[in-house]
Parts: sequence; C-alpha cells; structure tokens
Amino acid sequence: MEVESKIQTVDLNLYYGSFQALTDVNIRVPARNVTAIIGPSGCGKSTLLRCFNRMNDLVERTQVKGQIVIDGQDILAPDTDVVALRRKVGMVFQRPNVFSLSIYHNLKFGLRIHNMLSRSDQILQSVRQGLEQVGLWDDLKDRLRTNAHSLTLEQQQRLCIARVLILKPDIILLDEPCSALDPIATLRVEELLRVLRQDYTLVIVTHNMQQAARVSDFTGFMYLGRLIEFADTQRIFTNPRERLTEDYIRGSFG
Repeated sequence: MEVESKIQTVDLNLYYGSFQALTDVNIRVPARNVTAIIGPSGCGKSTLLRCFNRMNDLVERTQVKGQIVIDGQDILAPDTDVVALRRKVGMVFQRPNVFSLSIYHNLKFGLRIHNMLSRSDQILQSVRQGLEQVGLWDDLKDRLRTNAHSLTLEQQQRLCIARVLILKPDIILLDEPCSALDPIATLRVEELLRVLRQDYTLVIVTHNMQQAARVSDFTGFMYLGRLIEFADTQRIFTNPRERLTEDYIRGSFG
C-alpha cells in the first residue's frame, strides 16, 4: 500500500557560507507517521529538520537550493508566508524552551502571536485541550498561574509540545526531544509520540538508535550531509540495503 507523502525534498542542497551541509537530499516523509532521522553527530540531521519550517533562514549566509514540497507547495518559493509555515510546521527543541512565565501564558503566547483567539474563555479552552493532549491537564489545572520553570523537565517538554499542538499544526518536528530527560520520562514522551502520530506527521531527529527503533515507522540514515538510505524502520534495522547503514547500525562508527 502506497503511503501518502506529506513532505518531499527534491535535490536539496544547503550551504552555511562556503560549507555544504546538505548534498542532493531526496526524501519523502509519509503523512501521519513518525519518521526518525539518524546518523552520527554533524551529519546534517538537524539541518535537514530545520529546512522543513525554514528555521535555517535565521542563520546568516545560509543558501538553499532545490525544492521542499509540503502539501504540494514549494515552501522555498519567494511568496511563502514563513509565519504561517511555522504555525503549520511546529518545532520542539532539544531542551525544553519554556518562557519564564506562567504555564497559562506559555500556552497563550503562540495564540497571541498568531492572532488565533482573543476571548479569554476560548483561550482557556484551547489551553485545556493542549494540556489534555499531552496528559498534563489533571496535574496542572490548578497550577496554571505557576511559573513554568517550576515543572520537571519532562513536564516542561510536554508543555512545549502542548504549545505547538494548540496552534493546530499538520507537522511536528522534534530535535532530540528526549536528550535532556531520564529514561522513564523518555519512555513517557515516546508513548505520547505514538499517540500523536494518529493525527499528525512527526519527524524526530535522534542520536539514540534504540529510540528510533521503538518510536518510528520510517527511518532515514544520514552521513556527511547525504541521505544514505530511507525505508520503513524494521527494514533499516534488520535488513539495510546500504553497507554504510549496516555499519552504523552495528556501531562500527558514530
């Protein structure tokens, strides 16, 4: 059965000044699945992830060539509304980037920036829905005015995911979202991702191959800025086609 593609790159090349970080990357990211991007440090995983919502635009002397097509639209086109793109394609970072504000105002922030809701009852309902989606409403409903920095790291990362979800994205990018968490918290976040994939397209960059094997449906292996292999996760980990992929999976380098 053919899986619908949500994101497609065509001969994607990216340069930071004179350094080429991505070379001829062609990938089709399936819709409503978890796709993991793995590979050694410095191979271009996070750079590729940031291409999908044009976060690399914020880095000086960045040049991008090729195409990045989301829902049939090339997001590199000059008339792309980047603000709308980043609402559609949300991002969760390596460490929880909560603001030094209350839990409520952390979640309200994105709604205000995007002019989505103005009535306080609508905002509270949206906050509740976001916290319910990440399993935090019962724990935090009486603490909404508490500073978000008082939460555990796991709760902070879930809050960051909720902050993305209430903007109603189609795609969620996650850049090593569990690297700052302990093993138990990591498993809880992974379980959350498995639930979210029913409604969202998720792309996760991880240095943890066991995590990629546990949580993802598809996996891409990158090396020195190139996408070496992309397939369903089971095949990547049990029967890769490329020798380089097999060597990495076996721990020969990385």
